[in-house]
Amino acid sequence: VQLVESGGGLVQPGGSLRLSCAASGFTFSSYTMRWYRQAPGKGHELVGFISSSSSTTDYADSVKGRFTISRDNAKNTLYLQMNSLRPEDTAVYYCNAWGPQNYWGQGTQVTVSS
Repeated sequence: VQLVESGGGLVQPGGSLRLSCAASGFTFSSYTMRWYRQAPGKGHELVGFISSSSSTTDYADSVKGRFTISRDNAKNTLYLQMNSLRPEDTAVYYCNAWGPQNYWGQGTQVTVSS
């Protein structure tokens, strides 16, 4: 089983990034997928989730209206589109597969700074 995040980096405030999470080794289309983040010195924060069929999404209040989660079950890939980024969005971002088992990626760093 693998979840591999990519797309992180350094971006200026107000900028955008799109994170990807490539899944393999399990039935991706059967799992609710979630994005978490962990800022320096803080615990894990749930950013949002998307249901297995993409019919339902929900987001933390801190990112609502700025971030969008999507998935492509044909490509076994989860996405996080992040717009209007703020310095407080700086964190390591993790994807999580939540279902019969619970799988985690290794994380990708997002730094928002001028």
